Amino acid sequence: MSPNPQWDVPRALRVARLFHLVCGVRDACVTPFLTLYLRQLGVAAPLVGILMGTKHLIATCWIPFCAFLAKRYQKRRMFLTGSLLSSAGASLLMVLVPPVDRNLVNHFCNGSSRVATTILPLGVTQTVIMTPTQGSGAPNLPGSRHTRALDTSGFPNGSEGTFSGLQTYLVGSVEGARTTTQGLHLVTSGLRDNSQKGTFEVGNVTLNLLPGSTALGGPVNLSKPQGAQTPDHSSKESPWTFILSLGVVVFWELLAAPLEQVADDSLYEYLDFVDATDRNRDLWVWKLLGVSAGVCGIAALVGHLECFLVANGPQGVIYFYSYSLVSILALAVSTAFPVPIDQQQGPSYKAIKALSLIRGDSRLILLAFTVFWIGATASTVQDFLFWHMKDHGSSELVMGFSVALSLLGEILFHPFRTSLLRKLSRVGVLGLGLGCLALQVLYYAFIWSWWSVLPVQILSTISSGALWWAVGASIEDLAFSGMERSLGTMFRGHFYGSGCSLGSFVGGFVVLHFGIAVLYEACCVVLLLWLALFLSIQPRLPQEQRINYSKLLAMEGSDSSDSEQGSEGDWLVKAMREEHSDWKS
Repeated sequence: MSPNPQWDVPRALRVARLFHLVCGVRDACVTPFLTLYLRQLGVAAPLVGILMGTKHLIATCWIPFCAFLAKRYQKRRMFLTGSLLSSAGASLLMVLVPPVDRNLVNHFCNGSSRVATTILPLGVTQTVIMTPTQGSGAPNLPGSRHTRALDTSGFPNGSEGTFSGLQTYLVGSVEGARTTTQGLHLVTSGLRDNSQKGTFEVGNVTLNLLPGSTALGGPVNLSKPQGAQTPDHSSKESPWTFILSLGVVVFWELLAAPLEQVADDSLYEYLDFVDATDRNRDLWVWKLLGVSAGVCGIAALVGHLECFLVANGPQGVIYFYSYSLVSILALAVSTAFPVPIDQQQGPSYKAIKALSLIRGDSRLILLAFTVFWIGATASTVQDFLFWHMKDHGSSELVMGFSVALSLLGEILFHPFRTSLLRKLSRVGVLGLGLGCLALQVLYYAFIWSWWSVLPVQILSTISSGALWWAVGASIEDLAFSGMERSLGTMFRGHFYGSGCSLGSFVGGFVVLHFGIAVLYEACCVVLLLWLALFLSIQPRLPQEQRINYSKLLAMEGSDSSDSEQGSEGDWLVKAMREEHSDWKS
């Protein structure tokens, strides 16, 4: 019997793997660097937290609704095409958002004149302008109560090639005469190997010129003012930057968010028709491979092609151009993506059943709170870790490599999943993952150099990979037959997304008032407290295990002995009786 060409499973899986790979590259172009770009625009940390929290909240509420509509009206192909095409255009709107500092639009990437934006700690704004030196003289201080300018054309130039005939101006925001900005370390683009160290103080602004930077590290290393708090006036000076950014991100998220869930539902139902749903379990590997390649690739483009492709504007607009181009490539792949047709549509109440199941099981409630706190911690890392790395001189390439290192570790560690869960149990792996996540964020609080974040990324194999293995294994053990996927979607979508939203909202205000290091220390404390509470509550909960008929059928199908089948032939009747008694009670 020849197979129906509509159900060509090998071809469908090949297309799905390619689609997930391309979508991983697409997401990596913007998602890791979005908050860094917002900082480049001058958006303050609390506003960045509000913006990212709104983004997570929209995804949490909007994705299930769009997935329902796509299935109910059989418009999955239209949703895939429309989401890719419209999000490609919406991403370009971010390029039109003006920065708080309007001087950033004069970013000439040529050898004669350049305006480079320096990423400073919160509360400090600085612009470095490099123009051909027209002479030397004493430092010049224009008359302005809130702005101090420093002309360094008279700096010592004993080492040939140190300044390359460049004149540097430092513009810093100063609040009154009592505010002191200390420890500003500036290295110009013409500086290669500076063996001299000079300190120049004009008024209340101190400039320290330190030796040159490394190839991978960023050219600027700045520390927060000591002994004074410099407020961030960005939101007061230009609220339109935040308002326009918020509008673009909300509109963009509404268009892009449904893509992954609609594609997953479509492929699952396609494979479910021929009982081949177990063959799509490796798709997450292709997604992570795409993200790993994409995040390193876009970081390399920013470092080498930014000035070639972008004539003016804030640094990082290439993120959005790359996102649009890869979206068009994903659109071409989506035309061959498997979408089942001629389905019999009936009412589906799996989401309601999943909520009812969680409400009636204390172990699932405990697991939901655990996933919630994991999401809250993960969002603080996603939102502000690159800020922290930038303050310590990391370049975009180092940031991208740190993300790729953690994702590749998850992939390489996955073959040990079964043995780890068997030796430690799902509760043990869950506790180990929470402990490693707490240790990882605590390490982030004490990074000291542009490269120091890289070694701890290996912990992501446990704090992200193994942690989610334990969550998935717990869902499979506690769910009724046929409810595993619905529960997994609810945990990753609703509970994890809600935690991410709360973490972003709170994290921005913590960063403003206490700093990024304190934020990660607080995350570590919260995780450790929850871990202690989790380990104390878990043994006291009912430990009965629900009957999963899918697993039992798979075990029965793999048993080739007729005698064993005869001796265990009543397992289904026994399981159904136990399940019936559980429902009655």
